[in-house]
Amino acid sequence: MAETNIDVSGEMEMPSRSSAGENKVNIDLQSIPALQNLPSPLELLHSVRRSLRPWTVFFNLNNFKSAVSMQRLKNRVSRNLSYFQSNYIFIFFVLMIYCLITSPLTLLVIAAVAFGCHKIRSINKNVCVVGCDVTPQQQILALNLGAAPLLILAGAGAVLFWTLGASCFVIFMHAVFYNIDAIVTEESDSFYV
Repeated sequence: MAETNIDVSGEMEMPSRSSAGENKVNIDLQSIPALQNLPSPLELLHSVRRSLRPWTVFFNLNNFKSAVSMQRLKNRVSRNLSYFQSNYIFIFFVLMIYCLITSPLTLLVIAAVAFGCHKIRSINKNVCVVGCDVTPQQQILALNLGAAPLLILAGAGAVLFWTLGASCFVIFMHAVFYNIDAIVTEESDSFYV
């Protein structure tokens, strides 16, 4: 057998400690790649608005019919979800706003957190907490994490699950019964835009 020599010599540097003997914790939220690729809420709103289908087409009662077979039903649901995606997102947000209006305590907590985040962004200063510098992004994250128990106590879980359930029901019923073939054919380029 041949001998294998591996060179493992080298120097290692120990992390430096501060003069008080404490390690500084520095978490950079900007280094997380998934957070950098997310669109801003304004960009998301503009993209949804651009691809919104006319509501007269969406609610056209002449196009509501049951499917003939399971294969057609599957294709219909898939095509409806693709074609009316922005309309479905809009319906979800309308139901969410309705739930927030009817749950004033949850709305109050969300408004307080939004105001706190706005103040942190406007001040834009690092804060020293227990010897650690906390950046504004970390302050906002801590504020949101601290608000989570308040939201649970205010009933935000019920609001969220009611909104998810109601919007999924409405969206699924529309996708099942709306005959997309009446307005879009396979050859139509407008479907794939």
